[in-house]
Amino acid sequence: MRQDGSPRPPGPIVLFGSGEASPVARRVHTAALGQLTPPIRACVLETPAGFEPNSARVAGRLADFLRHRLAPFDVHVDVVPARKRGTPLSPDEPEVIAPLLTANYLVLGPGSPSYAARQLDGSLAWHAILARHRLGAPLILASAAAIAASAHALPVYEIYKVGEDLAWKAGLNLLGPFGRRVAIVPHWNNHEGGEELDTSHSYMGQERFDRLLGLLPRDVDVVGIDEHTALMLDFAAGQGVVFGRGGVTWQRDGSTTRLEAGASLPLAALGLTREPASSEDIPQAVWDAACRTDLSSTPEQEPPEPVLALVTARAQARANGDWGLSDRLRLEIAAAGWQVRDTPAGPLLVPD
Repeated sequence: MRQDGSPRPPGPIVLFGSGEASPVARRVHTAALGQLTPPIRACVLETPAGFEPNSARVAGRLADFLRHRLAPFDVHVDVVPARKRGTPLSPDEPEVIAPLLTANYLVLGPGSPSYAARQLDGSLAWHAILARHRLGAPLILASAAAIAASAHALPVYEIYKVGEDLAWKAGLNLLGPFGRRVAIVPHWNNHEGGEELDTSHSYMGQERFDRLLGLLPRDVDVVGIDEHTALMLDFAAGQGVVFGRGGVTWQRDGSTTRLEAGASLPLAALGLTREPASSEDIPQAVWDAACRTDLSSTPEQEPPEPVLALVTARAQARANGDWGLSDRLRLEIAAAGWQVRDTPAGPLLVPD
């Protein structure tokens, strides 16, 4: 619950253009993690790469990044091997997806957008993810998973590698309940093809992508995310914020909004004006199971005024470069039973 007693907002959604486990990604992960009260229980879903023989290794690399590269956060990570429907490791198998129902940080890694959408559509795993996200868990989507989350998903490999005719495939429509149907296109500024081949717009190139635009329904937005860039849709703050090296292009109703790294814009300006009912489109049994574990295993506590005063004094000491005083104030805060963690959004105070 919020302090005013209203329902807790959904967690942020982070859409990566690429680089979800690179040094440049740490800032956006830190901003998302800073909204949580420890302990942090992350799940990396294997599904997007579930068709690959090394899918466990693909997801494992991302899990290792979360465990070891996001100090000062102590992130416990489970890899959820929900690889393929109709097998023992199915996204519809309750025992396989059980960790999702208690997770408060949800990550979908690289792989095939078409495969991910096909395996997750209507699945127990996807409903569990939606439930935990609606309860406040951040949802982090790598480039392939971001495409799969579209209302209309771009079949990158089928077109670019296999040569299938230009078309869109049904996606998971993650943002539909928030007010807009979108087609998410990572690798927007890719230039691997150099002078010989235009590989922008997720390897489609401008000319081919223009033809793809003509195949989209008119009410579908296009969200282009540059490489080593992420868009955070922060529902608690009502803002979209761009992190990383590049920018985000949002095409809507015949107009284009371009946001460079560091820029923000109200979600309402992007058409995300609706907050779905908590259990909307989620089976009641899944919703009830997701609600049994709060996002925090510790009860919410309001820090006392003396502790808040110490935090304010420490922030001023840091601003003045007085690191000795800052360290002493941190120890006083700890002695009072609280930990202070520095995040890009400001100091985070949690019970010790």
